[in-house]
Amino acid sequence: MAVFNGSAAEVLFIHEQMYDIVLNEKTIIRCIVVMLMSVLFVYINGIMLYCLRSKRVFIETPRYILFVHMLLNDSVLLVVSSITYCFAMAVLKVVTAGCAFVIFLSCTTFLNTPLILAVMSLERYVAIQFPLRHGKIATKKRTYLAILLIWCICSINVMFDLIFRAIMDPNILTSQVFCSREKLFIKPWQLDVFYGFNIFLFLSVTLIIIFTYISIMIAARSVSSKKESATKAYRTVLLHFIQLCLCLCAFLYNILERAVAMLGNSTLFLDLRYVMFLFVLILPRCLSPLIYGLRDEAVRPLFTYYLCYGKGKIKPVVSAH
Repeated sequence: MAVFNGSAAEVLFIHEQMYDIVLNEKTIIRCIVVMLMSVLFVYINGIMLYCLRSKRVFIETPRYILFVHMLLNDSVLLVVSSITYCFAMAVLKVVTAGCAFVIFLSCTTFLNTPLILAVMSLERYVAIQFPLRHGKIATKKRTYLAILLIWCICSINVMFDLIFRAIMDPNILTSQVFCSREKLFIKPWQLDVFYGFNIFLFLSVTLIIIFTYISIMIAARSVSSKKESATKAYRTVLLHFIQLCLCLCAFLYNILERAVAMLGNSTLFLDLRYVMFLFVLILPRCLSPLIYGLRDEAVRPLFTYYLCYGKGKIKPVVSAH
């Protein structure tokens, strides 16, 4: 195994330098599977988005606005992740500035989802704990402000790294690299900040979701008049926690990848890397419409109608509640 004394990026990519990726039939099939899987679920997300945008009640309801944003966010992440994976498999270099933009989208959308889940849980918490004030607290304007704040928070770390790279690398507009998050690291401490920031966000979101789940569960048991709505709310928050766990699996992808690389078997590394990419990074992001959207009584009949192109069925009447 070669040993590097250079930058953090070189150290992090020892395992990629150990193995030669050959663009053969097997690699091409894997890229096709990844792209088809992404296209399929982006298509499903697109139908779900069309359903939500087709009714005014969805456009003006905070929890559906957040859900729409989560679908858009995960769709962007699926597309960007698939493209970068195929570039890696084809051993293609891209301009550093273009790679920086792709990595910005990838990292920011990756972190957006858990924060959106936290805000959705808080919205359900307010709806149960303060039903009379819910309309004033959870407004359309505040929902969009929350989405803007989520983007700002999640882009801070990667934006700092990109600015730092641009300052330190005067050839960023002309140089070419194998595009990945770690290739943008220049100093070792950037990796520590990267993982520390991600861990802080995931722990914060976990605490928020657990707090809202316990609070709503207590409300469901103590107040009989709103027991049914509270029960639905804490089940929804529980689903948010499951989605958060799936996102956490994706967060562990890079750690698992490097652990597998240390086994020293080229074929095993590439095979396991492909499996982990599909089932740890891609699949969890494909489950949002299935976990949240299809269980919603207002969304499900409309989604089924549009999925079947509206043939032979009466368009359902929708009311959000």
